[in-house]
Amino acid sequence: DYLVQGADLSEIQVISQDIKMIAEARKDVENQAKQMLSQGMEGQNQTQVATALQVFYNLGCLSTTVDGLVERLRDGLKTSLNEALDASTLSHSQNSGGGPGRASMPMPGNSALWRAALWTRMEKLMDVIFSACAQVYHLLKVLAKKRDPVTHVCFMEELIKEGNTSVITFWDSATSILSEEFADAAQTSTFLKQAFEGEYPKLLRLYNDLWVRLQQFHTNTAVNQQEPAYGLFRKTEDSETRYCTKVKGTKTGFITTHSPWGAEDMLKQSLSPFQTAYISRSLSRLFDSINLVFPSGARNPPQREELTSIAKTIGSELSVASVDVGLTITVAKNVSKTLQMYTAKCETLLPSGKEAGQVQDHVTSGQLRGIATVNSLYQLHLAVTKILSGIKSLPDVAVVSIRSGLQGMVALMNAALDPLIDAFVGELDQLLYRMHSEDFSSTSLAKHTSSSDTPCSGYIKQVEDFIQGIQRRHLSMFECTDLVLERLEPVACRVLEIFVCHASLLRPIGEGGKLKLAADMAQIEFAVGPLCRKVSDLGKPYKLLRSFRPLLFQTSPKIVDNPALGESLPYSVVLHYLFSRAPSELKSPHEVAGWTLSFYSNWLDDHKSEGERLALIRGTLEAYAQSIRSRGEKEYAEVYPIMLCILQEGSKSLEGV
Repeated sequence: DYLVQGADLSEIQVISQDIKMIAEARKDVENQAKQMLSQGMEGQNQTQVATALQVFYNLGCLSTTVDGLVERLRDGLKTSLNEALDASTLSHSQNSGGGPGRASMPMPGNSALWRAALWTRMEKLMDVIFSACAQVYHLLKVLAKKRDPVTHVCFMEELIKEGNTSVITFWDSATSILSEEFADAAQTSTFLKQAFEGEYPKLLRLYNDLWVRLQQFHTNTAVNQQEPAYGLFRKTEDSETRYCTKVKGTKTGFITTHSPWGAEDMLKQSLSPFQTAYISRSLSRLFDSINLVFPSGARNPPQREELTSIAKTIGSELSVASVDVGLTITVAKNVSKTLQMYTAKCETLLPSGKEAGQVQDHVTSGQLRGIATVNSLYQLHLAVTKILSGIKSLPDVAVVSIRSGLQGMVALMNAALDPLIDAFVGELDQLLYRMHSEDFSSTSLAKHTSSSDTPCSGYIKQVEDFIQGIQRRHLSMFECTDLVLERLEPVACRVLEIFVCHASLLRPIGEGGKLKLAADMAQIEFAVGPLCRKVSDLGKPYKLLRSFRPLLFQTSPKIVDNPALGESLPYSVVLHYLFSRAPSELKSPHEVAGWTLSFYSNWLDDHKSEGERLALIRGTLEAYAQSIRSRGEKEYAEVYPIMLCILQEGSKSLEGV
């Protein structure tokens, strides 16, 4: 056969019979090789496939044979797709009675049967795709390993040298066929289009199951690192799927085919139109659940059963999407948008202006609506949080998306509480300032021997009544008790801090006044109880109050050695208190500065830095010392050196800060 190629020997009668015999023998060998190749491919028998390929290599038709084999697999895949997606045969299999021209939609009452038949076909189609890929991978392995025993040429390298890449590009062509056939089927049949769009997660699950089965074909065919590596598809590098093999004698040394997606993305790309439609419908279902409970002109938040319906819709969408990580993440983003939409609609229901911060009288209708709105936000937040905890293996990205929507709800709940809390704090500040209207200068101890039987001041009773009143009228109506307590604990801390601040500014304080102030301290601790879980857990403000009380009954020299000084008792607070023990010549800081007591208390509230406070007190003490020297006096007030010592100690402690 080799000798007669390229020469016309048909006129030579002596060898005509031999030529005919050779042609018949070649044909017979080819037929036997084709049969062996077919059997080897179907049975995944590498020996049979390798033997057949060697025959075709010897006959010089290896490339055309491989091309033909891959082409038949492509054609078979396309035929199977056509049959599976043929709506007319689907209708015939269900005995609908309609002709092929009526196959775009099922007959009334047969929709369930149609869908059942369709999904049965889809499951079988996945098996067909897997079988085709398995055969190509089997062929690829044999081509990569098989070498000619004489020339030692690798068959795969020989094919690529000839420009034949049909085997290594099979996945590209197969996924392209899938995209084309699904698109044509959706365009031809309205029923198929609606089925694939409406039940897209089911179709995606079949694809995911197929992809799991195809993972075995990621394996490289190389026996060792020196040999070229081949696979049905390769891992993505920089968003490209690369099929590379080293070829001797080529200019670059590599032949590479590129794909804009990874192998799995290429598979799922065929479902892209259905995914887009499904995501759009899913978002519509989520948004509809919100719009349904917020009709045009609504002035009240949804009822509890309506919130339950919204939560069920959210849970259903997430549950159905859980078949695929990518779909779950996309739906989770839509859930976040839904929560943002609900939050935005609730925001329009909240009261504004003075009404929102009304704390003196009964709760207004606007405040009632605002409280109901906050409660609805809390109930939905609680329901969605429960859904998140109930779905196992939810991707972190999806959780983050949904939690961002939940955080927006919490932010609005806090914003709704802001006017009420601000008004609450403002009223408490005014009530505590009334401390300075009380008389603490009494030196009499005749009536009371201890603070336990000393009646507290009137302003303390007002503070207590106000806290209990707003708790009863306003705060008790909020269902989000943890959030409310979280907002109220800073208020409780502030009450204790402001109380101690005002107490340190009292002047003068007699022995009877000390007992009265100590009784106020005990009562203020009880008064802030409704604002926190446990008063002793308030930290520094609680320690400040507890440390200030014994200070009242310590002698001035012993105060310097007080272990709480500079710890729970700031130096500035102790110095302010010691002014109450000084003669009138030693004026308080606000008097030296020419400020009112009200202005000074506000200044202290705005300037919490110990350095700024001590600097102002230092100026006050220096002014006092200057006045003593200007009058030619040599003796200072008894408390002055003690205050100077504490001031120096406080300034020294700030040097290391």
